[in-house]
Order: sequence, then structure tokens, then C-alpha cells
Amino acid sequence: MKKKSILPFELVPAILALAWPTMLEQLMHTAVQYIDTAMVGSLGTEATAAVGSTTTVNWLIGSTISAISIGFLAFIAQADGAGNKEAVKKASSQATLAVIVCGLFFTALTLSLSSIVPKLMQVEKEIQDLAAKYFFILYVPMLARTASIIFGTVLRAVGDTKTPMREGILVNAINVILNFFLIYPTRTVSIFSFDITIPGAGMGVIGAAAASAVAFAVGGINITAVILRHPKVSPKGQSLKPDPTVLKPCLRVALPNAIQRFATSFGYVCFAAMVNSLGEVSTAAHTIANTVESAFYIPGYGMQTAAATLAGNALGAKDEKKIRDLSKMILPIEIVLMVISGTLLFIFAPDMMRIFSKSDEVILLGSTVLRMVAVSEPFYGFSIIVEGMMQGMGKTVMPFICNIIGMWGIRIVGTFICTQLLSFGLVSAWACMILHNMALFFMFLVYYVSGKWNPLNKKPLKAEA
Repeated sequence: MKKKSILPFELVPAILALAWPTMLEQLMHTAVQYIDTAMVGSLGTEATAAVGSTTTVNWLIGSTISAISIGFLAFIAQADGAGNKEAVKKASSQATLAVIVCGLFFTALTLSLSSIVPKLMQVEKEIQDLAAKYFFILYVPMLARTASIIFGTVLRAVGDTKTPMREGILVNAINVILNFFLIYPTRTVSIFSFDITIPGAGMGVIGAAAASAVAFAVGGINITAVILRHPKVSPKGQSLKPDPTVLKPCLRVALPNAIQRFATSFGYVCFAAMVNSLGEVSTAAHTIANTVESAFYIPGYGMQTAAATLAGNALGAKDEKKIRDLSKMILPIEIVLMVISGTLLFIFAPDMMRIFSKSDEVILLGSTVLRMVAVSEPFYGFSIIVEGMMQGMGKTVMPFICNIIGMWGIRIVGTFICTQLLSFGLVSAWACMILHNMALFFMFLVYYVSGKWNPLNKKPLKAEA
């Protein structure tokens, strides 16, 4: 008799089918981050610092909205797995309501605080005004950005990862093209002995912000049009009035996740503020290293999307075996991918830093911290897969507790002691970040081994903490 394989390889096609479009989307987004940073970096360290100084605030806003969308992901993925088409459409209409409310709220909030944010981030006085202008322009199309985030999650919840990927590619392409014309002044380049004049607005950092704003606006409008005609999740014919039967279970999942994301992202803001206080070189090295590092997390977050969707579908179908098989297969794939990713980051860290900076000081400092964090990537990959499966199944309280402990109990306290009390530099701050990642790994590992992450071990079909 043929010996049965320990690993459920039959799930690999479904995992990869969901993961690769998200990976490609993230790759394109990261490529544009690379291009943006390189283009702005060519203007000098001051320009890089002005753009990078508010990056963590961008994460704070974006991750809070993403957390809200996780509630809809869990509800829709489970309803889709159970074959409940009406519930899927109702949830889509409530997601549309969330886009309107959240989009308008965050537009008013970010624009009103744009002049204050650089000061709170301890940005050097010489670049505070430039950083404020960049931040303001970036958040003018906040409603469109909210639509891209929430509607993209709604589509992924029903297994459509290709549409958000295509929309991401469109946004990134527009951003790069507009950057090329808005950042630099009119110049002449020589191609095969021919002199070609390229028009440019010469707007510098402001041009980069304007390019991103236009791209975000187009992306939000486009994905809204896609949602309206999508066969599974179109909200047409559904009421936009608040529906407690949908919102209550969504909020039970989303609220802990939103608090977690807000608290951890606010932790990133505090972390960045402490890094900014170390000076322009540390701020530039930290900004560039974060940009470089993001490319090497692409396999992890692509697989997390697949984990969340498939786990939610399996829970909706009451298929406990599929949930167990999914974890057995997706975790080894993720760890192998992150080992490869971490190895590449360790080897090529100096080369990646040279793409964005000509400063030897910035390159050396950034390379050092990147090689440090490369070692922890496989452990972080395990954490985000377990968290992804739990999000898809509506279990968000445990990830909330783990992330709060890691961020505030380890990273922030440690960084404050190292940089503000002991006057250590950027390396010590990143060491605290790595310690945070390792703590997450051990907490999620213990929880995974206990089996408590699987809701079907207790009460089927109920999204619980």
C-alpha cells in the first residue's frame, strides 16, 4: 500500500492561488516604496528625513482601518464557506457604510493635525514645515484610501485576491509615472547620443506627495467601481443603514484587532519619535532600512492572507480537519520562505542600502540593523501565520494581548531605556524590536501547541475571543 503523506499537500494549490496575487501586490507596492525613497533620496538626506519622519503615523492610520476590515473578512469568509450568499452581500453593504464613516472621520482628523504631527514626532525644526506639507497632501484622498483598504479585504474574503492585486499595480504605476514628472525639474538626458528634454515640475518632496495622492484617489475610485459590479460582494440592492446582525459579530472581531493595531502602531510612532531624536543620520538610516526590510516580508504577508481566508472558509463549513490540515501545511511553507528571505536580506543588506543613499554613514548603520533583523524573520513568519488563521476565524483577543505585551512591554520600554536614558544609538533600538519579534514567536508557539487557536475544538461557527 502507498504510504500516506504526513503533510496535506493537496492544499498547496489553494494556498498558493490565494497567496501569490497578494505577494505580487505587495511586491509592486514595495517596488514603488523603493522608487519613491530612491527618488526622494536623490534630493538629499534632509528630504529623506522629511518624508520618512511621518511614515509610522501613516502605518497608524492605515493599520487601524485594516483592523476594522478584519471584522468583515472573518464574517464574509465564514458566510462564504457556509454558502450564505445573502449574508455576504449584507456584509458588503455594511463594509460600504464603514468606508464612508471611517473615510470622512480620518480625513478630518489627519488634515487638522498635519501641522502638529511633525512636532510630535520630534522632527528637526528645519524640516518640520516640509514634513507637514507632505503629510497634508498625502491625506487629502483619505476616503479613497479607506475604500482601497476595506474593499480590498472584502474581495480577499471571498477568495478574490487578483482584483486587489490589479488595483495595487494600477496605483503604483500611476505613482511612479507622476513622481518622474513632478519631483524633478525639466532636464535633458542623453540616450544613444540623442539629447531628449524631459519636462518636470521640480516640486521635490511636495511632488512626491502629490503623485501619491492622485494615485490613491484613482485606486479608491476604481476598486469601488469593481465592488459595485462584483457578482459575489456587490452591495447593490442592500440597505446602507446600520445592520446589527452584521455589525455586532464584525465588531466583536474588529474591535480587539483595531485596538491592537492602534496600540501597536502608536507604539511604532513612539519608537520612531525616539529614533528621530537620535539625529538626521539615524532617521535616514531607519527610514531606508524599514523600506528595504518591507520587501523581505512579502512572502509572510502573502501567506497570511491565504491563511485568514482559508481558515475562515473552513470554519464556516464546520470542517475541523481542513483547519488542522491548513496549519500543518501553511506553517512549513511560510518558514521555508522566510528563511530564504532572511538569508537574502543578510547577504545583500549593504547593496540594498546603497540604492537609496550615498552617505557611507547611513549605509553602514542601515546595513547593520538589517542584518540583525534578518535572523529573526523565520520566527516572525510563524507568528503572522498563526495570527492570520485566528483573524479569519474571528479570534482576535489573544493576538491583541500578545502584540500589546510585545510592543509596549518590550520594544517601547527597552528602546526608551536604551536611547533616552543610556544614550545608546539606533542599533540598540532595533535590538529591542528584534526582542519584540522573538517574544511574539514564543507566545504564539505556546498558544498554537495548546490547540486553543482552533474554535472547532470548543464551539463551532461562533466567532469568539
